[in-house]
Amino acid sequence: MGNSRSFEDLVAEGAAVPTDGWDFSWFEGRATEARPSWGYARSAGDRLIWVNTVLDIQTGGGEVLDFALSRAAAQPPMMVAATESWPPNIAKATALLRSRGVVVVAVAEGAQLPFADAAFDLVLSRHPVRADWPEIARVLRPGGTYFAQHVGPRSAFELVEHFLGPQPEDVSGARDPERERAGAEAAGLEVVGLRAERLRMEFNDVGAVVHFLRKVIWMVPDFTVEAYEPQLRSLHEQIEATGPFVAHSTRHLFDVRKPLK
Repeated sequence: MGNSRSFEDLVAEGAAVPTDGWDFSWFEGRATEARPSWGYARSAGDRLIWVNTVLDIQTGGGEVLDFALSRAAAQPPMMVAATESWPPNIAKATALLRSRGVVVVAVAEGAQLPFADAAFDLVLSRHPVRADWPEIARVLRPGGTYFAQHVGPRSAFELVEHFLGPQPEDVSGARDPERERAGAEAAGLEVVGLRAERLRMEFNDVGAVVHFLRKVIWMVPDFTVEAYEPQLRSLHEQIEATGPFVAHSTRHLFDVRKPLK
């Protein structure tokens, strides 16, 4: 079935494609992932017209925030800031968002947010590595909202375990939405809404897998083509024999409010 191109050719292509930003257009025709029914970027944009001050945490290359702001162009917030930790993405987000007046701030993963208490009406985040609930609570004004799409537990684990083997529960159960809910509540926040979905992914060739693992670096930490050549080759042979490799992503949507004091 599969692809007529050689294993070496596909792997070399997947290893050569730039990975900065959160533009996934390269995967068109190579891989697919179903999207959550709630349409996070669109929903975030709809919320922007009602607020004055906004923070987007871990903005990546700024693509999702840019789309959301485009939906609120007729009535944009007065002040929008974004944080990012990876230098190539900081540069990309700064270039993309400058025309919208967004200030992009370099903030190391896990560091305190460099903003005053109660500075923001709305805090956004799409796929944060970890939600720092005390910091989110600190920078939200009373009555303010955290609206975010998180990666859920065992996301793409069919792919992860192909490379790493069975994972212990502390790894496979990480990012559990109910644990995250407890963290939010412990920080004094009120979880107004929490939705979760499991979504089908398909990889049509091994080059797409290589590019995906280089881009989403926490899936298989320290991934390199050389280190995982046997697993890549067996995956290529499987796709050639039986068609696309199928995995499932998990996502959950948080709508969280800081109570009025």
